[in-house]
Amino acid sequence: MLTTARLQQSLATACEQGEMCVHDRSGHQLSAIQWRLATATPSGWVDALVTAVESDGWITVATLDGDSARVWNHADRTASLRVGEPVSLHAHYDVFVAGETRFNVAR
Repeated sequence: MLTTARLQQSLATACEQGEMCVHDRSGHQLSAIQWRLATATPSGWVDALVTAVESDGWITVATLDGDSARVWNHADRTASLRVGEPVSLHAHYDVFVAGETRFNVAR
């Protein structure tokens, strides 16, 4: 029982560290397969501009065709994303790219 409690504590701590997340659910770690599928389907990418970044992980973007999207990632992205920054969002595989940074998002 003690080992299980320590494992749960380790998993929770890893997830809180952002890039070290061990979960592969939406909004957590970007898997290699997810990235490969997104790059293999270029028609799924939507260009956008960041309109809001919140410390609880919510990011709002305005797409270049006039729509908007609100996505979530478990990490606080306020230090790495700026309002007005150009980004890309894969509409089918929920991959978010800002410059050299790419991560998984939940809608």
